Amino acid sequence: MIDEQKRLQKQLDIEKTRKRMQATIDSDNYEYVPEKKQTDYYDNDIHQRVAIYVRVSTDDVKQTTSYELQKKYYEDFVLHHPNWTLVKIYADEGISGTSLKHRDGFNRMIAECKVGRVDIIICKNVSRFARNVADCIGIVRDLAALKPPVGVFFESERIFSLKEDSQMALTFLATMAEEESHTRSRSMETSLRMRLDNGIPLTPKLLGYTHDTNGELEINPDEAPTVKLAFYMYLYGYSTGQIADTLIALGRRSYLGNINWTTGSIIQILRNERHCGDVYTRKTYTPNYRDHLAKKNRGERPQSRYFNHHKGIITRDDFIAVQRMLDNAKYGNKSVLPELRVIGSGILKGFVTINPRWAGFKEAEYFGAAKSVYPTLDTEEASAPTGAKDEYQLEVGAGDFDLRGFEITRSEFFDSGRRPTVTFGNKKIKFSMTCIRKLGEKNYIELLVNPIERKFAIRPADKNNRNAVIISKVSNANYYPRDISSAAFSNTLFSLFGWNTDCKYRIIGSLYEQDKEMAYVFDVINSEALFKSYILTTKELSEEGQVSIQPLTPYGKRIRAIPEEWTFSFGKQYYLHEQSLAVIENQNEHDWKLLLEGQLFKTGKKIAVTGFEALKQYIKHELSGITPQEADHE
Repeated sequence: MIDEQKRLQKQLDIEKTRKRMQATIDSDNYEYVPEKKQTDYYDNDIHQRVAIYVRVSTDDVKQTTSYELQKKYYEDFVLHHPNWTLVKIYADEGISGTSLKHRDGFNRMIAECKVGRVDIIICKNVSRFARNVADCIGIVRDLAALKPPVGVFFESERIFSLKEDSQMALTFLATMAEEESHTRSRSMETSLRMRLDNGIPLTPKLLGYTHDTNGELEINPDEAPTVKLAFYMYLYGYSTGQIADTLIALGRRSYLGNINWTTGSIIQILRNERHCGDVYTRKTYTPNYRDHLAKKNRGERPQSRYFNHHKGIITRDDFIAVQRMLDNAKYGNKSVLPELRVIGSGILKGFVTINPRWAGFKEAEYFGAAKSVYPTLDTEEASAPTGAKDEYQLEVGAGDFDLRGFEITRSEFFDSGRRPTVTFGNKKIKFSMTCIRKLGEKNYIELLVNPIERKFAIRPADKNNRNAVIISKVSNANYYPRDISSAAFSNTLFSLFGWNTDCKYRIIGSLYEQDKEMAYVFDVINSEALFKSYILTTKELSEEGQVSIQPLTPYGKRIRAIPEEWTFSFGKQYYLHEQSLAVIENQNEHDWKLLLEGQLFKTGKKIAVTGFEALKQYIKHELSGITPQEADHE
């Protein structure tokens, strides 16, 4: 019964709805207002302001023909539509469509649309408009959202962006255009690899050279002196800015014919290995075909180096010397080839001087320099850790106390705040206030390292010393610690000591002093590491985030890690400690030699750089009376 009532009620509702839908209109009380006619490419009775966009991707002669034909075609195209007014033909020649960068014509056209000066854009096809899906679809939608909307008509595909059914086809064609660009990029990459694999490097136009009939580089006698002058002036000591000013004054031209030289253009000359006869391929590569941004090749792509590929304007040794100078210019170094010196005797025997502004010396060279004063030291001994326990024998006389098993407590556990320390980290070195107060006015120091004994040392130095650095700053007649930049040698030092670059390290040192000579020596074996907690694995932290293993302890915002052996002993065994003191006490005045100048250690293959007088004579001849300001020589 209930179901029957529901069925009848539903039928009544349906009848009411039908009657309501069959309502009659009272023509005296009704008016119909039609919609505005939407802009459509196919309309010829609506006035429309038209912009034409044409683009070719290269500046090849054939592409120029296509470029001019497109412009002429669309000029006639607009004339066949009497209600169209041509605003302008916007064009980009020799520009890729995968990015909006450098597409000045395209960007000007879009700007005109946004200020209401264009109603419709005509373009040959989707690939001419953009070869990037995001750019193509995004711009079309932005134009459609303007008030009034701006449509884009792609003639070849017969697609008008303001039509509701255009989006799917437009998205598909934009994707195809982008993929076509990607395919071409892969094809060019394959072609380049085939050239390199077959010994055919690219040798584009270069200042100082021309190409012979076989496409090989040969020296251009009119341009080569400009290249040689730039190298010789830099070797002589002139800055890149001074070289640029000199070339401008001489009226020398670049390979593009420009006479407005800059420091950047000089560096480009000095960095190009082809000037010494070599060819180094794939120094840069383009990882993304969309933005075409070149990146320095650090092993991501194969490389080849061709030595003596052609005749060089300068020697390879001069080129190598200039590269080292350029590499270290950012650290303030002005020397052509800094010397690596090692101290041959005394307490600092085996210590090698550190040039704070030179990044060229690596671990092997420091080891080689230190080992040179230990003639009987073999390779195995040099690489062995110095922290191993020494074998020793002793005899205890009758009535003497036998102190075997007793230890001299480590001073690091007591009053460490007043001990001389040095902290390494963040490309900087900083010494404690104790060191600063002791050195006082002698705030120029020399840094030294002994990679074999894994020790670091400092000693006072004359401010004219090429390796000298300032250890402190003065305020109100008081000296305070300052950060010493170690950017040039920090990575090498960390590698020598076997340290983790994510950590800071602090070492407590010992003062050696006699008469007016002094030095601080820091033993790396007893260094403490300071690091952030995120370096630890989750197993090393308790549930509350605290350190759960030893020998790690909280130290401010960092965690302090001490050598593991410290947790199992109070210090050095008594008799070993006495032996180490005896060595120092038995040193005579000759053995101390704290200020002994290090002897020169020759690293690697000797470079025969052009002599000073030869550089001077050539520069003088080329300048022809023009005298640029001399560079400062240290």
